[in-house]
Amino acid sequence: MSKKSKIVLITGATSGIGRMTALHLAREGHHVIASGRKLNELAKLREEAKGLKLDTIVLDVTSTSSVAAALNEVGLLTDGKHIDVLVNNAGFGVLGPTAEISDAEIRRQYETNVFGLMKVTRAFLPRMRERGQGRIINVSSVGGRIVLPFFGAYNSTKYAVEALSDALRYELRPFGIDVALIEPGVIRTNFEPTAVAQLDQFAGSTYSRSLNRVHEMAVKYDRFAADPIVANVLPLLAAEHFFE
Repeated sequence: MSKKSKIVLITGATSGIGRMTALHLAREGHHVIASGRKLNELAKLREEAKGLKLDTIVLDVTSTSSVAAALNEVGLLTDGKHIDVLVNNAGFGVLGPTAEISDAEIRRQYETNVFGLMKVTRAFLPRMRERGQGRIINVSSVGGRIVLPFFGAYNSTKYAVEALSDALRYELRPFGIDVALIEPGVIRTNFEPTAVAQLDQFAGSTYSRSLNRVHEMAVKYDRFAADPIVANVLPLLAAEHFFE
């Protein structure tokens, strides 16, 4: 059975998993609205997606006004239909000795990975509820199931995403809305090198010996890292019933 074209909004689509997902779904014939904060990266994405039904919008998930503007823009791009699928992909990692990470850095982590995810979900959920159909896909991490040293702040945000997603799944099912979780492992993107590089600020601290091991593990794990297309896009499409 052929898949029906869906309208899909993806947050954090300027790089890595989000970018690959946006391009793949557009090539599959879906109308993709790729969002992010970096104008130059959004422009590059539009260029690569020429000939495909892929629009880009600026969206900062931590900003209430930005989310409201995105909701309005999506309405215009879809002639008032709004979206069938929301992919909450925006996120980043703050690494370091958990007791040494500042309150400000932990809050910044939660503002994007948790509160931002919920802010976007709340904005786009009412239209799905009105139609009695929709799908919300939250990109968590294997780090939402296990905790690693120096990943405490980041892992805690993903544990929160797991709990929120499970609750939303139960609560929204009566409205015909499905909530799915994706839990990638080590993926070959800029995410991990950028996050691990933050550990350098703690070099020479009482944690230095353990931090050296983290760098060694990061190099080792990179050899086994999966490409984003394998790690995230294929599971997104696994629920074929939704795209039929």
